[in-house]
Amino acid sequence: MEFKARTGNERKRSWAAVAAAVVVTVAAAWAIPTVTESIASPHSTAAHDRNTTADGGHNGQDGAQGSGSAGGAQPGAGAVPEGIAHASEAGGNAVNITIDDGPDPVWTPKVLDVLKQYGVKATFCMIGPQAKAHPELVKQVVAGGHRLCDHTVDHDTTMDKKPVAYQEKEILDAKKMIEEAAGGAAQVQYYRAPGGSFTPDSRRIAAANGMRPLGWNVDSKDFTKPGTAAIVDTVKKEVGNGPTLLFHDGGGDRQQTVEALGQVLSWLKAQGRPTGFPVRTTS
Repeated sequence: MEFKARTGNERKRSWAAVAAAVVVTVAAAWAIPTVTESIASPHSTAAHDRNTTADGGHNGQDGAQGSGSAGGAQPGAGAVPEGIAHASEAGGNAVNITIDDGPDPVWTPKVLDVLKQYGVKATFCMIGPQAKAHPELVKQVVAGGHRLCDHTVDHDTTMDKKPVAYQEKEILDAKKMIEEAAGGAAQVQYYRAPGGSFTPDSRRIAAANGMRPLGWNVDSKDFTKPGTAAIVDTVKKEVGNGPTLLFHDGGGDRQQTVEALGQVLSWLKAQGRPTGFPVRTTS
């Protein structure tokens, strides 16, 4: 009787062990898709792009922009990545000059004159209606060998809090205005969110339409009109942050910007630092 009781107990334990193994196996099978979906999700870790530098820092008024590898699936060869660009196509110690908020009939020609004086090519981030109002300036920018960037229709710095449909319209309507103003002479190659208000969706929309999201590393603070010397000093102090510099040719009186840009370009030349365009199809 003792033997039978013990044998019965062992059988019960054996069946319990088998049942437990089945439960673990089924639970694991159900868990695998969840883990896989989490890894594959292109936007699962890109919830907050705004006001961060490539190393996760925080910068000035328009906010230096997020990591170039943030969000988005890996692109195929020749595709435009969704990650925010900072690096220069020229590589090495080259810097990228970017000019925002124009074109402006007073200040854009003056900025173009300074760039021509130093043999520098820049990227002009244009507001759609401004481009539409001044197509001759867009054509002048293109004729000078510079590149075009979409800076939206309304320069809405709260775009990251708006519906995706709103973001898409702001981006694509501006692109159309800028390219029509260029008269078919050039395509818009970049997208810069106003105030750094990038979202995973806005970056996806831009990249899908051939525009690389474009950040910056150095905000010259010229928008606040702190004085020519202060603008130059800011650039000199912060150029170690990375290669992409931000200036403005629109949004008000840009005389200080024009003067500071000339001094900055002269200083960069003396430092042996060439200029280039931001990367488009590489990280």
